[in-house]
Amino acid sequence: MLKRQLPRYLPSAEELPDSDETPVDNELQELIPGLLKAILLILWAERMDWFFGIDMGIYYDPDQPAIVPDAFLSLGVERFYDEELRPSYVLWDENVVPTLVLEVVSQNYRKEYSQKLADYQELGILYYVIYSSRRRRKPHLEVHKLVDGKYELQSGNPIWMPEIGLGMGCERGNYSGVTREWLYWYDAEGKRYLTPEEKVKDADQRASQEAQRADRLAQRLRELGIDPDI
Repeated sequence: MLKRQLPRYLPSAEELPDSDETPVDNELQELIPGLLKAILLILWAERMDWFFGIDMGIYYDPDQPAIVPDAFLSLGVERFYDEELRPSYVLWDENVVPTLVLEVVSQNYRKEYSQKLADYQELGILYYVIYSSRRRRKPHLEVHKLVDGKYELQSGNPIWMPEIGLGMGCERGNYSGVTREWLYWYDAEGKRYLTPEEKVKDADQRASQEAQRADRLAQRLRELGIDPDI
C-alpha cells in the first residue's frame, strides 16, 4: 500500500504524461519483457488481478516525474480498467506498489545499481530484477529482494519468488526468431513454463500423436475383421 504523504490535489492518469519521450536503448529491452508478458497472458489467462507494464511510467508523487522501468508486475490490481487501458501506472489511484520491477541493462549504463535501486527500494518494491547478458564473470540475472527495507541479492537460477508464485530464470531458447538467452517464468520445481510458440508446437505434436494412435488402433481393428468406421 502507498504510505507516502501526498498533496491534496492528485491528477489522474489521463492528466499525466504517458511517455518520457526516451527511446529504449536496444531491441532486447522490448523483447525480453514482451516474452515474459506473453507467457503470463497464457499462464494467468483466467486471472484478472494482475498487471504487467512494459516501458510504462510509475507515478509516485504528482510533483515528481515518473519512474519508467523496462517492465513491472503488480498483483491485486484490476487487469483492465476499460477499453482504453492504462496510459500509466499511478500509485495514488492504484494504491498498490508493484511487486516486481525489471531492468534490462543496455550498453549505456542507466543507473541500474545506484539511483534506480535506491528509488525502487524507497518505494518498497519487493523484487528488483536486473538482467545483463554482457556480464562475463557475474551472473547475467540478479534478483534483489527487499528485506527489512534493504535489497538482498538472491542466489540461484531460476529464483523462486513465493509472494508471486513464480520463479524467474534465464536460459537459451528461441523467441521471435532469435536464438539466444532469454528470461522465463518457472514453477516451484524449477520447470520452465512454455512460450506461446512452444505451446502451439506442443499442442500440434500431441494432436499428431493422438492421430497416429487412432490410425494404429483402426488398422488393428481392421486386421481383426472389425470396421472401425461403423
